Amino acid sequence: MEALQSALTWFFSFKAYVMLPVVIGAIALLARVKPGPALMLALKLGVGFAGIFLVYDAFLSMLKPAVEAIVATRGLNYPVIDAGWPPLAAITWASWIAPVSIALVIGLNLVMVFARLTDTLYIDIWNYWHFAFLGALVLSLTANPALAFAAVALIAVYSFKATEWSAPYVQRATGMEGIGVSPFSVTAFLPWAVALDRVFDAIPGVRRIVWDPSRSGGKLAVLGQPIVIGALLGVFLGVLGHYDIRKLAELAIQIATVMYLLPKCGALIGEAMNQVSDALRLRLDAKLAGRSLVIAMDSPFLFAHPSVMTTGLVLMPLSLILAFLIPGNRMIPAGDLPNLISIMSLSVLVFRGNVFRAVLSALPIVIAFMLVASDLAPLLTRLGAQSGVAALAQGGSEVTAFTDGGNPVRYWMFKLFLGEAWAWLLLPVGLGFVWFAWRRNRVGIA
Repeated sequence: MEALQSALTWFFSFKAYVMLPVVIGAIALLARVKPGPALMLALKLGVGFAGIFLVYDAFLSMLKPAVEAIVATRGLNYPVIDAGWPPLAAITWASWIAPVSIALVIGLNLVMVFARLTDTLYIDIWNYWHFAFLGALVLSLTANPALAFAAVALIAVYSFKATEWSAPYVQRATGMEGIGVSPFSVTAFLPWAVALDRVFDAIPGVRRIVWDPSRSGGKLAVLGQPIVIGALLGVFLGVLGHYDIRKLAELAIQIATVMYLLPKCGALIGEAMNQVSDALRLRLDAKLAGRSLVIAMDSPFLFAHPSVMTTGLVLMPLSLILAFLIPGNRMIPAGDLPNLISIMSLSVLVFRGNVFRAVLSALPIVIAFMLVASDLAPLLTRLGAQSGVAALAQGGSEVTAFTDGGNPVRYWMFKLFLGEAWAWLLLPVGLGFVWFAWRRNRVGIA
């Protein structure tokens, strides 16, 4: 087991832009794509993801000093640090449950595909850690492997189905067939978005409000474009952080540049995946008697959609403002703040690119992120120290992760397996949201 765990830790030490091209290249070859074109598809995918990672790292290096300046200039004290997802990954891969969870999820996915219980082929191996992380949390507090593996199976099955249900929204927005959004951090909120879309349609006045940068016209339409909002976000952060005019202007242009580059990288990923999906569908049509599989793909391919970028950018300053106002919040979003672009990407598609609806629906989620991340900080810090994160092992500050550590749906599942009464009382509500998303998928989307 230790050898397997070490091997998997080594394997998952590779970035997504190294792992995924290998997986997608192999799938392209299996779909009888010639070696030359298959290599080009794999490289396009790798370059697209590498671009996303590089731009995200640059974006974070711009945001963190600005957020720290805002906190310092206002004399604020927030004891918990938003360190992003790395400590969570360390917790996951340090647990013996991780390698077994990966085998469990792969086997479960194949069984469900062949049993026609799902159409999702969950090839997004990079995001398997979301499943193992829940298992590691449950195991840490219950010492019960059966409960931990049950938690892994539950979150995996939910992700398979949510990815499957996301495919029609992806096709409607992008024209890409057979591609679904995979990360649990994104698909967790699909039922919420589907239900709220119906609610918004029923509210007079609200149902008529549309903000879609790709369709907006008029003299002020330019203000809704991601590159402009990126520049305005830079100005906003610079003003709050008391930046001088030079640093403020630099930050504005830098963030605008990020907002220009991210969609380009996302478009490259989408182009490669579209070709792989077409080839795989042609290869499998005869074998599956017309049944179409959905290939699970990480969300950055949606960054080419203007409304996805705009929604994430609008939510960033709103999240900072909420962090100062929400009672019980003990952290300032920083390390995970750029993830808001990804987290709400699928919801944006559900809302047909309507940024107004996407932002409105995201505000309760953002508040939940803060409260859950704050509540889990002591546990995450302790587990991180045990897993060997140097700063934590030496008695550093409490750490958490704004979006990945604060996911309210995973938190609810976690509390279910801990047997907490409030979580079980909410079970009918959660199942109701899932049923609504399933039903919407069954009847088809407009």
